[in-house]
Amino acid sequence: MRIGLVQLNSSDDPAANLEQMRQGIDAAVADGAEFVLTPEVANCVSLSRDHQTEVLCLEEDDPTLAALRETATNHGIWLLIGSLGLKTGDADGRFANRSLLVGPDGRIAGRYDKIHMFDVQVTKTETFKESDGYRPGADTCVVQTDVGAVGLTICYDIRFPHLHRALAQAGAQIITVPAAFSPVTGQAHWEVLLRARAIETGCFVIAPAQTGQHNGRATYGHSMVVAPWGDVLLDMGKAPGTACIDIDLDDVEKTRQRVPSLSHDREFSAPILRGDERNE
Repeated sequence: MRIGLVQLNSSDDPAANLEQMRQGIDAAVADGAEFVLTPEVANCVSLSRDHQTEVLCLEEDDPTLAALRETATNHGIWLLIGSLGLKTGDADGRFANRSLLVGPDGRIAGRYDKIHMFDVQVTKTETFKESDGYRPGADTCVVQTDVGAVGLTICYDIRFPHLHRALAQAGAQIITVPAAFSPVTGQAHWEVLLRARAIETGCFVIAPAQTGQHNGRATYGHSMVVAPWGDVLLDMGKAPGTACIDIDLDDVEKTRQRVPSLSHDREFSAPILRGDERNE
């Protein structure tokens, strides 16, 4: 199977970002891609909740989603819209950070709202509180498609191994990790986390990413494809653009036969922090 990754430098203008995505998808399809993936918050990267309230829409009204569903249909491809910022109608006004898997018929085959919120202080000057603007999801998603079984995650989820293990044990052969990773944490952790999740699950891990400067925010880039054995098959570096690569899903089963750890779970008691018992 040939997959295509679209690495974006999204702005806070959904219409401009849609055009950037369409061009990237067209380029991937021209290079033979059957499954194309875009990054997290592909429709709008903004630090202003007021601006997000002005430009974001409910899923059923979102023009970016409608246009990308049409694009998938026109090309006859599977399309992972890494995520869109969408209104929810919640009383507190928070948005959903939602990944959507679209089939060749334009139907939405799977939805996943990001579970783990990026509430961190990366440095003294770089602090994020994603949960202020976005509500966390609660449901996982694995979709059986004719390009493989796909498990959906988003960005900060990569730090939670149990989520990825659950997706693999539910049948996922591919785990998607669309992201808008911080350059600081990206330099230190991005590759090693992606490789770890691939090794632990025996899945292909496909991670399309945002890159560059976005009106006061920076992202790391380096969209990646990691094989089930942990080999980095693709690293797109820092420039926006499109890259395609062939993957063989037979490698998933071969890897899991070599190290069948997904079937080796054992029950154990929960740990309890104890004091020094040597003198007791």
